[in-house]
Amino acid sequence: MNLSMTTGQKTFNVFNQIFLIALSVLCVLPLIHVLAISLSDKTAAAAGDVVLWPVHFTWQSYTYVLSKPEFMRAFWITIERVALGLLINMFLTILLAYPLSKEVRVFKYRTVYAWYFVLTILFSGGLIPTYMIVNQTHLLDTIWALIIPGAVPVFNVILLLNFFRGLPRELEEAAFVDGAKQWTVLWRLFVPLSMPALATIALFTIVGHWNAWFDGLIYMNKLEHYPLQSYLHTVIIKTDLAMQSARDLDSLSQVSERTSKAAQIFMGALPILIIYPFLQRFFVKGIVLGSVKE
Repeated sequence: MNLSMTTGQKTFNVFNQIFLIALSVLCVLPLIHVLAISLSDKTAAAAGDVVLWPVHFTWQSYTYVLSKPEFMRAFWITIERVALGLLINMFLTILLAYPLSKEVRVFKYRTVYAWYFVLTILFSGGLIPTYMIVNQTHLLDTIWALIIPGAVPVFNVILLLNFFRGLPRELEEAAFVDGAKQWTVLWRLFVPLSMPALATIALFTIVGHWNAWFDGLIYMNKLEHYPLQSYLHTVIIKTDLAMQSARDLDSLSQVSERTSKAAQIFMGALPILIIYPFLQRFFVKGIVLGSVKE
């Protein structure tokens, strides 16, 4: 087989790499700009002198943000949401994907159930009916209102069931011959062999819960129950100085509104930036193998 590339292929690769590098730079530059503002003096930030490097470097904005109980409370609520949401989403996704990955002779109505779940992706109940259900089930203003409505991410189920279908059936048959039951096969055979797909789904779940902000606005009646992204939304769109305490106003005199917002935004994105490299090595393998249909 001739592995040498033609001139057209080489040209395509060069332009493809240039395009991807440019796209990556465009994605990273705003984050660097926000970080530079958060580490700059309030006068330089207000004057618009900060571009990609801090001017008159200072940690005052981060000191001010970390001293705000509202920010730390919202941060903790988001940590709690991600932990509970990840546990529940992964458990339900695995339990749903396993039977749907079986052949029709094993699970007769597999196709019917699969199409039923796919339809929920295409047609949702809508915002008002969903809100009414959350209200009638007394989930409103609780952490469960942020977790239960999205507890079964169908896209992740489809990804995982396709990964399950790609596993060798001989392993499953050998386990049954040795006396294993379905529960044992699932948790001691399928789950350990599906780590790339599970890591990918975990990454989707963590990022989804961490970045969600709209449900916090509509399901939470009190500001102190807002998750971090909902809280940041209120911070960015308005600043009510009447709600600031004397201590906050004294701290705010050391920084500017712009630098404090930049510090809060960067701290809100920092956990995802830390977690992503650890799960990224599973990402390509998990998403590719899980999306291939037999």
